[in-house]
Amino acid sequence: MNRYLRNSQAMKGSISLLVAAMLLAGSPAFANVEPVVKPGNVAKELQQAKTYTVSSAPTAPLELAAPTLPDLKGYTPEAVAAKIVRSKPGKISVRRMMQENALKDFIGGDNKMAEWVVRQRGIPQAIFIDDGYMNLKDLVKKVPKQYLSETSPGVFLARIPIVVGQKGILEIDKQTQELRLSQEGGAFLINDGRMFIRDTKVTGWREKENGPATFRSPNEFRPFLLSWGGTETYIVNSKMASFGYANSKSYGVSISQYTPNMAKVLKRPEPTGWIIGSEFSDMWYGFYCYETNDFVVKSNTYKDNIVYGIDPHDRSHRLIIADNTVYGTKKKHGIIISREVNDSFIFNNRSYDNKLSGLVIDRNSVNNLIAYNEIYKNHTDGITLYESGDNLLWGNKVISNRRHGIRIRNSVNIRLYENVSMANGLTGLYGHIKDLSDTDRDIKLDPFDTEVSLIVVGGELAANGSGPLSIDSPLSVELYRVSMLAPTKSSGISFTGILGERQDEILDLLVRQQKAVLIDPVERQTEMRD
Repeated sequence: MNRYLRNSQAMKGSISLLVAAMLLAGSPAFANVEPVVKPGNVAKELQQAKTYTVSSAPTAPLELAAPTLPDLKGYTPEAVAAKIVRSKPGKISVRRMMQENALKDFIGGDNKMAEWVVRQRGIPQAIFIDDGYMNLKDLVKKVPKQYLSETSPGVFLARIPIVVGQKGILEIDKQTQELRLSQEGGAFLINDGRMFIRDTKVTGWREKENGPATFRSPNEFRPFLLSWGGTETYIVNSKMASFGYANSKSYGVSISQYTPNMAKVLKRPEPTGWIIGSEFSDMWYGFYCYETNDFVVKSNTYKDNIVYGIDPHDRSHRLIIADNTVYGTKKKHGIIISREVNDSFIFNNRSYDNKLSGLVIDRNSVNNLIAYNEIYKNHTDGITLYESGDNLLWGNKVISNRRHGIRIRNSVNIRLYENVSMANGLTGLYGHIKDLSDTDRDIKLDPFDTEVSLIVVGGELAANGSGPLSIDSPLSVELYRVSMLAPTKSSGISFTGILGERQDEILDLLVRQQKAVLIDPVERQTEMRD
């Protein structure tokens, strides 16, 4: 991906606004074009107008070949099945949860153990699978029924946690119609080895109601699945529901390296795995990962989850998030990557009807490809980039979101090629800066610069409520071959931000002369003469 994205030095060295667009010549949209300046911004706009001058410029450097997407053919149920090693039977035991590395996050300080003492009415215990393979249908025969039982043919109820040890392998397959994890008993799944969930169903279960442990409160315990550093996790053609709550590593389905102190001691590699062809609903987070590499999330459905649908987090690299459908997220975003999630591919996903944005790139997540996604009818923005430079957006369709189609804040070298941003409530493409130093943001952990720079080539900005694009105080912006059709205002196409006051000059070059436009700061021109 570097050949597509690594052009930041060239952009940062240029304090210019290059605009080269092939708009529909002769379109009625340009018959009566007027700048839009909000009353409260008149002084600011006039000041900006004095800062920039307009001239033509070459356009050849803007051409770019379509990016190459990862080949997904190898990520299949058959490939997962081939990874299962069943030659050595695992060792099964029920033992105390204390002194187990895989459980320290839940048993350690702050009186965490009390949660399980109350639920188990005694010293907390868990089922452990060590040193080999075990299928869930066979596991039930090896532990007391009060811990794991078959309540009806193929339906199993776990009342205490199940832990897969470092050399353990657990398979839950179609021989299990459903595994129910008891909320009352405090059951959950921990993978410290290898876990395979295939062609089955796993549900957080409320025994009192004989039904799923549906969400009621952020702090109410619900069963969850967590895979630690050094593990492999594969979930295929399965349904998982009613997992997770607002407690660290207990979010739903989580893939996470050990905490920093433990990671230094254990020296486990970063976890990995695949989730393909599965459905996740009523989860606190549908998917969460932390310091995870080469994980694949492909062809899944994330519906009606609580906070996020898909949420890769801190320092996760080389992820593939492809062909997923994410909708109905109740509190925040459909898909979000945040805090140094780099070198990853997010493509061919559908994200709609989520409470906030459909897709977010956040907190210094760089060198990612966001391509061919369909992002529509979300309740705020379509695609949002916050403080995350050096990313490429290619061929996305961003339609009918309530606020901006594509919003970019404090991010440089953002390339937008062949995207369609249409019928959004506010601006089709909005680039701006914001000082976050007075917020609750940890500046040392999440630094930022108040700079924005964009390259926009091809695609279409059409029928957006506040106009096609608005650029606020850019370091540089380039537009080329962008169609701007079907304005919602009677005045026709209108620019806002720094483009608004110089709109007549820009459109004269763009439309009438069909030339590239260079908007240069006066200060820079003075420096060049000196």
